[in-house]
Parts: sequence; C-alpha cells; structure tokens
Amino acid sequence: MKVTSRSNGLFPNPTPLRLRSNGVVVLTIRTEQRNARLLHRQIRRNDDWMTTVRSAMDTAAINRHADELYDALVNCTTVSPLRHREPAITVEDSYRIAARITDRRVQAGETIVGKKIGLTSAVVQNMLGVFEPDFGQLTSGMVFVDGATIALDTLIQPKFEGEVGFVLKHDLVGPGVTAIDVLKATDYIVPCFEIVDSRIANWDIKICDTVADNASCGVYVLGTQHTDPRDVDLALVGMMIEADGELAATGAGAAVQGSPLNSVAWLANTLGRLGMPFRAGETILSGSLAAMFPITGPVALTATFGGLGSVSVTFV
Repeated sequence: MKVTSRSNGLFPNPTPLRLRSNGVVVLTIRTEQRNARLLHRQIRRNDDWMTTVRSAMDTAAINRHADELYDALVNCTTVSPLRHREPAITVEDSYRIAARITDRRVQAGETIVGKKIGLTSAVVQNMLGVFEPDFGQLTSGMVFVDGATIALDTLIQPKFEGEVGFVLKHDLVGPGVTAIDVLKATDYIVPCFEIVDSRIANWDIKICDTVADNASCGVYVLGTQHTDPRDVDLALVGMMIEADGELAATGAGAAVQGSPLNSVAWLANTLGRLGMPFRAGETILSGSLAAMFPITGPVALTATFGGLGSVSVTFV
C-alpha cells in the first residue's frame, strides 16, 4: 500500500508540558505574543460557535436519520450526506442523531467504554468549517487488542490514525478541568490506532455529517505498554507509522491541541456542560498526531511512540 506522509499541527509554537523530578507539571510558555493573540481569537470563535448551536429537527427526523446510519453501519453501506437532505441541520441535531445510534448499539448488546476526540487538527477544522474538535462514543464492539487481524469487509471506507489513549482511574467532571486535572485522573496512557470509518458516501462530510455519524467512529486498537503520563512530555512525544515496513506517517503530540492533555481537558469540559462525566475505567482517544490515511487493501500497520511503546494491526 502506498501512502504519503505529511504533517499537521494546531499552533506554530505549542506550549509544551515540562515535568520536574517531584512530579509537578510546569507550563513552559514558548508562544510569542502573536500566537497568544491567535489562540485568544480561536477561543472566542469556539465560544461563539457553541452558543449559536440550536436544534432545527424534530424527534421523528432525528430518529429516521439515526436509524438509517445505524443500518448503514450494520450492513457496511453508505448514505448520502445529511447536510444535503437537511439544509437546516445543526450540530445539536447531529449530536442527537449520534446519541440514538449509540443507544441502538447498546440495545444490541454493546456497552459504552469511553469517548473519542476528533477534528483536533487545524487543517481538518478549516476543511469542515469549525473551530473546535468534536467527540464520539466508544463502545465495546469497537475494541481490538494489539496485533489484531481485522477483515476489511467488516469496514466501509477505513482510514488510520495514530493516537495516545488515556485510561482513567478517577472520574473527570467538567467544567473547569485543566491539563493537570487530566494527569491526576489518568491511570495510564497507551499507544493506539484509531481506524475511522464513515457511513457517509465517499467521505463527503462537513461538521454536521461527521458528528451525526458518531464522529466517524470505526474501530480502535490499544497497545499493551502502560505508561504513567507524568513520566513523559506528551507535547513532545514523537510518532512513526509504518505500513508493510515502509514509513507512512510521522507526527508529534503538539499536533493535538498543543498536547493530548489539552484535548482531553477540552472534552471533559465540553461534556461537563452537557452533564456527561468521564467515568473511572473509561478509555479516551485524544486525537491524531498526524493526518489520517486511507486503507486501500491488505496491509500491516505499526505505530511507534517515543517513550510509550508501539501498537500493531493487520488488515486482510
């Protein structure tokens, strides 16, 4: 399989986390005033976007689109973009659709095991016309172990991403959650492959399409090495992905909202405003360290993370 590597990142000069020997996290600010102003403007856009979200669809329409997407998931088929059929659809509508899809999965015997964060890259955010990440629910039917073999005919149009997974030892309830709170609540971190997949035909998505499709959740694979997040600088963690032994992608933790810790804190605060806490034992996929790449045929993938170990998966 031939893939082409390219980098992506949120801020040109991220704010890395430094660790002292006593375990206290110190924020080392490397951002010039110009970048600070950019961050301030982005935060204002985030707030404006969140406060302008409104529901436009009735419950019957929500259920109809959710059931259609669930059937597409089960039958490995696609549907046309929702935004074309529901021009007035809002992000709130889309999250309601995603919630019903999750309910259908739970009714079918799966359990909710965590959350995933998507759209952490500025490049992807700009493409979809949104200024903050989105999130989806992880269920037990999505989980694979390190070294797993996955049949391509169980997926539709998969793409792979390398991420850092967080497993919580304490509940994490927003709002007001900081990166330090995330450190305190995390039991360990693991290397992870997220295999995103879309039930929207030809990946023709904007923000409402992907949110309604449970943030394009497919499956994910967790590594076996457990690392204390206080032992590494997650902003500076490097990642290398190989496809059939050849370099496919590289990335760094700073590409994920400056640090994966910031990404998890954002979601904890977002869910807190919705009355949804992170629960102890849940897995949180914090966002891709590099661009996502399509899986076009049988391939063996390995992602290696500096200080965190590696994770592998084979598609047949």
